[in-house]
Amino acid sequence: MSSYHIAVIDVGKTNKKVLIYNGNLELEAERVKRFEEIDRGDYSADDLSGFVEWMFEALRELAAGFDIRVISISTHGAAFVAVDANGKVALPPVSYTTDPGPGFHSDFYRLCGDRIALQKITATPDFNLLINLAKGIYFAQRRFPSAFQRVRHILPFPQYLGYLLTGVTTAEPTYTGNHSYLWDFGNHTWSLVADRLEIRPFLPDTFLRPWDILGAVLEDIRERIGLRSGTVVTAGVHDSNASLLPYLLTRTGDFLLNSTGTWCVIMKGADRVNFADDELGKVVFFNLDAFSRPVKTAIFMGGLEYDHYARLFGDSGSPFPVSDMDISLYQRVIDEKKLFILPGVVGGSGQFPESPARIVEGEYIYSLRDIERGRATPGFFRDSALSQAVLNLSLAVQTRVCFERVGMEVGLPIYTEGGFRRNNAYNALMATFYPDSAFFLSDLKEATAFGAALLGKAAFEKLDPYALAPFVSINTIPVPKSNLRGLDSYTAKFMDLI
Repeated sequence: MSSYHIAVIDVGKTNKKVLIYNGNLELEAERVKRFEEIDRGDYSADDLSGFVEWMFEALRELAAGFDIRVISISTHGAAFVAVDANGKVALPPVSYTTDPGPGFHSDFYRLCGDRIALQKITATPDFNLLINLAKGIYFAQRRFPSAFQRVRHILPFPQYLGYLLTGVTTAEPTYTGNHSYLWDFGNHTWSLVADRLEIRPFLPDTFLRPWDILGAVLEDIRERIGLRSGTVVTAGVHDSNASLLPYLLTRTGDFLLNSTGTWCVIMKGADRVNFADDELGKVVFFNLDAFSRPVKTAIFMGGLEYDHYARLFGDSGSPFPVSDMDISLYQRVIDEKKLFILPGVVGGSGQFPESPARIVEGEYIYSLRDIERGRATPGFFRDSALSQAVLNLSLAVQTRVCFERVGMEVGLPIYTEGGFRRNNAYNALMATFYPDSAFFLSDLKEATAFGAALLGKAAFEKLDPYALAPFVSINTIPVPKSNLRGLDSYTAKFMDLI
């Protein structure tokens, strides 16, 4: 059945894509557009209407040249859309980057329960901003009380797009189980937070697997786009779990996936949901993979940090350099243990949520805010190669912390995909941290979209996703260990400073 085509709607936070795969899962065409957030004063909004209009136009253009029979949807996390009884958007699409202001988080936990208790029940940590689905809903309840009275359905973002195309409401595990506060991992149902927010009646009461068919495209939508009768839509999937799927289908045994970009997402399969005492209160959580199995996850905004500091260094080139690593330079920084870039560019996120971003240069400490405002400039910032070395060490240490918190084991294979795959120094550092593990750079083009395409093929051909393993080809490049010495000592000093 290779003569048909799969349209994948791949929604990143900024870049939105519609891609066309044939029945053999080969990428044949794509449309990409960047959408910036809209500043509404006291909150930021996603450009939902602009995106939806563009999505339909992209689908119409592509349908003119390809026999689209199934549409598969993947989106970034922590987003929902509320609709009224007529199916119209009832609330502004508040972005998870919104700062809800002082007191908001305390009010949320007073209403919904203790932070640590909720982390144990919902496998969700306390994020800053609105990076929890439930917090976004709570913000909307308080900010738009009149509009909230019109809400009939609250839908996770992938399922809203599916609803828009089919008129059918549902939920699926990868999105509800991804740091939402809304899923009870022990009882496999909506959590007590849904009851305390009084939103359970608005949440979907049916659950599908990500490769199940949600429904057929509505006739008026089908005619608008130019699709044939019977074109179907999948239930949808969270983007990180779409990226993970090809590895689940082709790798035997445990492995660790380091998916890098704006957010670096480190994932490892787990037998059960269980937090060590020192993980509670940290940005460590479990999500559910496409097969509803727990995946231990730790994240930090590595790509954002790199890009932010590269601008401060005055580096107008690629944020992910491909130049060879100067071992002697790195060894000097490690040996001296005087230069550190400490995390926290986005306060309250990452593995050190209470750490304010700052730069250490010997006895001097500079706050990131002072540097941004031109009040101070560390001396080593004037040396581009040295600055990049200190920054790469910071990112590597943060990644190592994530590895340990998801349960890294001696000898476990590691795969790094995404933007940091092109950062030679970062990868050499990570491989050196784990000399007993095989460390690979993974080249799977459009990993998220490809994972969604796999689900689309499974849905249309009524196959178990594991039957599609022969269609998955992940090119891997082994990363050699460097001869750097003293990384553990540098890491210990980094942690002391934190």
